Amino acid sequence: MQSGLYIVGTPIGNLSDMSPRAIEVLRECDLVAAEDTRVFAKLAAHFDIKTKCVSHHEHNEIKVIDSLIEKARNGAAIAVVTDAGMPCVSDPGFRLVRAARAEKIPVYVVPGPTAFVSALVLSGFPTDRFTFCGFFDEKKLHDDNKIRHTIIYYESPNRIMSTIAAMARVMPERQIAIVREITKIHEETIIGYPADLMRIEPPRGEIVIVVAPAPVIKMTDDEIREIVNDIAAGTTKSAAADLAARAGISKKEAYKRLVEEHK
Repeated sequence: MQSGLYIVGTPIGNLSDMSPRAIEVLRECDLVAAEDTRVFAKLAAHFDIKTKCVSHHEHNEIKVIDSLIEKARNGAAIAVVTDAGMPCVSDPGFRLVRAARAEKIPVYVVPGPTAFVSALVLSGFPTDRFTFCGFFDEKKLHDDNKIRHTIIYYESPNRIMSTIAAMARVMPERQIAIVREITKIHEETIIGYPADLMRIEPPRGEIVIVVAPAPVIKMTDDEIREIVNDIAAGTTKSAAADLAARAGISKKEAYKRLVEEHK
């Protein structure tokens, strides 16, 4: 193998998705840098991979980068894997890639499954433009709702119902898809408006949320008035931006409506 850094995608659930090239690289490289060595040990046992493995995760990444870069500079082929899916996507890896680029060390990718892309395809929502926002953060939801095309989040089963409730408050007009256990036996996609999905049984397992684009049809005057009353407690500037995002109207028009409603 050529020396350098190999970013290797691994299955997100179904081991049959492991590519022959990924197996070959992990068998023939000099060292595997794994997010969790115990998780990788199970994968290695299944595919008869006997390569030496070291830990490379979120909490020690900065400490081990120099050592890994030095090994690669001296001619080692180093493979990077995470617990599932593609490294660097809401997982460790991008800092190591950046360091390798800075040192002119070759970087190669061995593509593999990615949960958010798989969920996007399963949702049936438009794929021409989308924004992946990583793990859901309710504090950013109002700003995220200004994104008018498809949005994708990762979420844990422990928080999913509170997340759906937050979406029902902030983006009630946008459909969402709850995609869980992708590629596994209990794979499931549940689609509906947030208010409707608040009544479902709490989904279990690994979860991806896909949010449909905001509707392009403007709301009625009564619907806009209801939103105005809902958000009027904030400053006029922030309320106008919120109203514009949720009602599909310009900020100028939203500001005018707020002023008119509170004369």
